[in-house]
Amino acid sequence: MLKYRLIFGTLMTLVFAGVVLFDPWAPGLFVGLVAILMVPGLMEMSKLAAAKGAKILLPISIPVTIILVTSPYWQSFFPDVNYEVLLAFGVMACFLYQRIRYGIPGVLANCGAACFSILYLGWLGAFIPSVRILFGPWHLLMLIFVVKSSDIGAYIAGRLFGKHKFSPVISPKKTWEGMAGGVILAAVVAVAFAVFCDIMSWRLAIVFGVVFAFIGQLGDLAESMLKRDAETKDSSNSVPGFGGILDVVDSILITAPFGYLFFSLLGR
Repeated sequence: MLKYRLIFGTLMTLVFAGVVLFDPWAPGLFVGLVAILMVPGLMEMSKLAAAKGAKILLPISIPVTIILVTSPYWQSFFPDVNYEVLLAFGVMACFLYQRIRYGIPGVLANCGAACFSILYLGWLGAFIPSVRILFGPWHLLMLIFVVKSSDIGAYIAGRLFGKHKFSPVISPKKTWEGMAGGVILAAVVAVAFAVFCDIMSWRLAIVFGVVFAFIGQLGDLAESMLKRDAETKDSSNSVPGFGGILDVVDSILITAPFGYLFFSLLGR
């Protein structure tokens, strides 16, 4: 498990950083990559929902999610279009598709699951390209690397020193010792970005690292709640050492809106 995490984690990091920094159509290629990742994410959500007898309504959820998650990019070309209105059309489309395809039975479960998947992957996911477009590649990489370094620090420290359970009901393997390791590594990475990329002061960077280490772990716990409810260990096995796409992006989805807010308060 650790070997696969290191190998595939390193490869994903290099590819991701390369796309963010060297996108020749900046930031179009990166936004496209985020949109592509949302599709298998929806497929995994669909499997989790199916375990509880619900359907995600993929013919509606996929296009609405893709449009939402790429909306920060399209707004530079069509600034007068309010893409949030798409949520209203998406809700109505879910009801219409449900009526045509499945009828009345399961309407609450199916439409509820579909709307949740759109909000979780589409609306939260849209903040990821928003940070890239509004604040630049280094701000986005700082957010991503801080959150993911927290995951790595927590994983390693938990395996080496973990004794006291952090959330025994939702995620029994998480420990307070692991959380401490995650916070420390996240703070170190945040300070490195702050100093070398001139994003913020090193003191503020420590606060950033600590805060987003905790938010990232909460994002991971949120996805763990979905898996617990569906009674499955991982959302899929598509990413060796990690599980599925949801297991990779869960912490980023939750932290992206807060990162957007944090950088907005700093000023562009």
